[in-house]
Amino acid sequence: MRRLALTIGACAILAGCAMNDQDMGPPDAPAGSARADLRDANGRAMGEATAVQDGETIRVRIEGISMPPGGHGAHVHTVGSCAAPSFESAGPHWNPSGAMHGKDNPVGMHKGDLPNIAIGTDGRATLEYAIDYARIEGGGKPMLDADGAALVIHAAPDDYRTDPSGNSGARIACGVFVAG
Repeated sequence: MRRLALTIGACAILAGCAMNDQDMGPPDAPAGSARADLRDANGRAMGEATAVQDGETIRVRIEGISMPPGGHGAHVHTVGSCAAPSFESAGPHWNPSGAMHGKDNPVGMHKGDLPNIAIGTDGRATLEYAIDYARIEGGGKPMLDADGAALVIHAAPDDYRTDPSGNSGARIACGVFVAG
């Protein structure tokens, strides 16, 4: 009987400790966010993108407005620059691991490869995507490094395999990510 009481007591103490650890949250939970205003080559607003750190995942959300209907490639690019009209200043896709392009590429994919955004006939769409094992700031090879990052929308859908850009055509909208 005494052994049963000790076992029950030990379990209660351990359960209490576990509950306290959960209440405190993860010990090294990274915080951070970034936002980008998307604009076309004429400076017209085309939406916004947000990135929020959630543990070891970056949660990206794109809200498109006034965009051409249809599918469009969407990518995080390595440089925080959106010089019109071509937005080539945004550089290539964010690719800290040196992978190939696209989720369908057997040796892919870049961290900056996002799913296509499907714009409705009203010019609007929302895309939400999780980039696993990535950081917005801090740590090794973050999205916002010394020269920043940008979100780029392309004219055509991404084919998810052609390196380096998914055959997604011209860059039609761009926004520089700003921390905070």
